[in-house]
Amino acid sequence: MEPIITHFTDTDLYKLTMCCAIVNCFPRAMVKYKFVDRNDTVYPEGFGELVMEQIAYLENLRFTEEEEFFMRERCYYIPTWFYTYLRGFRFKREWVKVEQDEEGRLHLEIEGYWHDTVLLEVMILAIISELHHRVTGDLDKIDLQEYYNISYNKAYRMLSEGLTVSEFGTRRRFSLATEELAVRAFIDADRDLRKELGDKYKGNFPGTSNVWLASKYNVVPIGTMAHEFISAIAGMYGPQEANHIAMDMWQKTFIGSLGIFLYDTYGFNAFADNFSEHFARVFAGLRVDSGNNIEQVDKICTKYRSLGLDPSTKQVVFSNALDEESAIALHKAIRGRVLDSYGIGTALSADGKKWGIKPSNIVIKLLSVKMTEKRLWNKTCKMSEDYGKVTGDYDIIQAFNYLLHREN
Repeated sequence: MEPIITHFTDTDLYKLTMCCAIVNCFPRAMVKYKFVDRNDTVYPEGFGELVMEQIAYLENLRFTEEEEFFMRERCYYIPTWFYTYLRGFRFKREWVKVEQDEEGRLHLEIEGYWHDTVLLEVMILAIISELHHRVTGDLDKIDLQEYYNISYNKAYRMLSEGLTVSEFGTRRRFSLATEELAVRAFIDADRDLRKELGDKYKGNFPGTSNVWLASKYNVVPIGTMAHEFISAIAGMYGPQEANHIAMDMWQKTFIGSLGIFLYDTYGFNAFADNFSEHFARVFAGLRVDSGNNIEQVDKICTKYRSLGLDPSTKQVVFSNALDEESAIALHKAIRGRVLDSYGIGTALSADGKKWGIKPSNIVIKLLSVKMTEKRLWNKTCKMSEDYGKVTGDYDIIQAFNYLLHREN
């Protein structure tokens, strides 16, 4: 089968920005990841071999001059030295172990230096998702023109309601083609609404998390960090100050830019203990990725006010399994309490309702970390505001609960 990933930047921006921060702050850290299929999918026979074949293809990827030119222009906050690192970067298949059991379930583990392996997650998830929909024949059912029409109607409705929406769908997309159609649909709807409504138009499509598609359509690549940045730090230093250290290291790398912090790795209370007035002023805002969205907004507003800041001046990005309806309803409910925007993924790049296709529900989560090659492995986890998003071994979750004074 031909390669699924054919461009080095066919990935989410946050993997590249995290890689930069890791090289800068934790260059000797090592990690272990594990694949989790929340749908408990039984894959076709030989599927694991196809996944490994696609991972081997990644070794042929190179960071090109065109990709570097675009990122230098659009990602002004990335230090120049990091492009030297990317030009020399090479994937290695030995970082990944893939097995398929007798029942057909997929088992995948990643181990290596953090700055190397951090770039694998999104690409491998996109590979698994597209491969699955290819081999089962799902992709043959999708009419791409109809997919564009559906995407355009979603985009038009959300943008006409005044929402700021970014496309976040690389990890679980049906294919690069479906994700690209979603991006094109938003660009077209944004253009059409600007012509139709003029100054009355309040919506906005700033761009996509996928750097390659952002470069192809000359829109802004969107993203900052993932939970793994905080959970790895928690594994090295403990969860109590993990958010504080993460915010500090992030600002040392990007000097005030990329200021949307993902706060829910260990719940809001653990984050709030670390969120000083200094960080509240330095960071432009927060990202909500779990819990009840309105309850989270209430907590965020209360915290900002306690620090003497007006929450209506702060950005809050919502990315918690949103679709068209939930995003519009949330925007109406917020009513300007914060500067709200929305990152929508699977509902845009893997909408198969018309064809009866169920999207993948897969993740790759960090399980263990060590500060240098010579240190011992420490387990870590993600606890979040939703029980269904908790990942990690039971013993480390219990230990972190105790350290953070959380209920079981």
